[in-house]
Amino acid sequence: MDRIDLFRIFLRVVDSGSFSRAADTLNMPRSSVSTAIQALESRVGARLLSRTTRTVTTTADGRAFYDVCLRLVSDVEEAEGLFRRDKAAPRGILRVDMPGRIGRLIVAPALPDFLERYPEIDIELGVTDRPVNLVEDGIDCVLRIGPLQDSGLIGRKVGELTLMNVASPSYLARYGVPATPHDLSQHLAVGYASAFSGRVEEWEWMENGRLCTQAMAGRVTVNSAEALIACCLAGLGLIQVPAYDVQKPLQAGDLVEVLPDWQAEPMPMTLLYQHRRHFSHRLQVFADWLCALLEPCLQQTRAGKPA
Repeated sequence: MDRIDLFRIFLRVVDSGSFSRAADTLNMPRSSVSTAIQALESRVGARLLSRTTRTVTTTADGRAFYDVCLRLVSDVEEAEGLFRRDKAAPRGILRVDMPGRIGRLIVAPALPDFLERYPEIDIELGVTDRPVNLVEDGIDCVLRIGPLQDSGLIGRKVGELTLMNVASPSYLARYGVPATPHDLSQHLAVGYASAFSGRVEEWEWMENGRLCTQAMAGRVTVNSAEALIACCLAGLGLIQVPAYDVQKPLQAGDLVEVLPDWQAEPMPMTLLYQHRRHFSHRLQVFADWLCALLEPCLQQTRAGKPA
């Protein structure tokens, strides 16, 4: 291995905190990763990592060396792509993660188009509403919906999703149609437990430029968008949901919009990745493709009409 390859392996081990995870994301045997680190430590004449049976951490020398490696690898990758980026086809495996319904309903059906455009890129698509760790799980980018945690990641804003308040006809026949937010105390909502905090989110709406919230009564709480919509369709309560997510049931009459003048604030949609050294050519073309693909979702407004 040349020095840059050794530097890349060292960075991946530090980022993932594990020889095994680093080996998995690099598609290398664990023994090769361990040998590379030993060779690097021998070359630089310092111990860079502290190893236990469960964790790998940097020594003081390792922390200083990490920052130097980060700059060197970034500069080398930028130099390598300076002249060939427009000539060489992007290639390699791209690991991405996104919310379940966006992945299943929007991205997966459109992937044949992306793979046809870029035949040398393979996609590993994770779909979950739960948070993932880009570093530990070796993920190149993740699509997030909602306010961002202070994670130190770099974000590319995709846009904002309009939210709607909806209920099923069977629920409205039983409990009536709320006319204003003041009627919410007489209604039930399907609770949604945040994947990040575990707390059940309150009902929200904007009124006179001010964000208002109210805890809602309810008999069912879920932790995924899929289950949230399914419970709403079953007549178990009101929900707040991105407009794109319920276009078909709205058009079919299986769901009905309520409180159209009291919507929650739009939810930001952001594509997150680690450091600019991780923003490879293949990630660049995927990000551009994904943003274009999601654009129609950002244009959905009330009653399923384009903005």
